[in-house]
Amino acid sequence: MRILGIDPGLQSTGFGVVDADGSRLSYVASGTIRTSPDDGALLPQRLGVLFDGIGEVVRRYQPTVAACEIVFVNVNPQATLMLGQARGCCLTALVANGLPVAEYTALQLKKAVTGHGKAHKEQVQEMVRRLLHLPGLPGKDAADALGLCITHAQVARTTAAIGQVGKLQARAHAAYKAGRSY
Repeated sequence: MRILGIDPGLQSTGFGVVDADGSRLSYVASGTIRTSPDDGALLPQRLGVLFDGIGEVVRRYQPTVAACEIVFVNVNPQATLMLGQARGCCLTALVANGLPVAEYTALQLKKAVTGHGKAHKEQVQEMVRRLLHLPGLPGKDAADALGLCITHAQVARTTAAIGQVGKLQARAHAAYKAGRSY
C-alpha cells in the first residue's frame, strides 16, 4: 500500500509518501506546497496552486490511499475559515484523483507516532525520522504528513487484524449456538 499524507495549510501544505508492507514502512518522498499572498495571488489562485500541486504529487507517486489531517478551530476565526478552505481544497484534489481518503486528528497522529497525544512538533519530527530511517529531520509540515502516513499504516494493520478476528468470532458464535465449544 502506498500512502499519501497531507497536512493542509494555506501557506504551507505538507505532503509525505510512504510504502507500507505489513509492519515495514519505506520512505518514498515528502515536501511542501507553498502559496503566499505576497506574490499578489488572491485566495482562489492560492487554492488553485494547492489543488494542482496535490494533483501533481498524486500523478508522480501513484499512491493507493490518502490520509489528511482534521484541523481544529483556531483563536482567529478568519484564519480558521481560510484553513478550512485550504483543507477542503486538499480533500477535493484527493477525491478528484480517485483516492480513498482517511482522516485523523493531530492528537491521533501524535499518539500513533510518539505514543503521547500531546507531543511537541519536534518530537514528532524526531520519531518520524527514526521510524522511516531518514538521514535528517523532515520539515514540520512534511513530518506531520509523513506522520499521517505512519498513522494510517498502523490503523490499516489493526483494521485488517480486527477483520480476521471478526471472522473467527462469527465462526465461534455459530458453533456456540449449535451447542459446541472449543
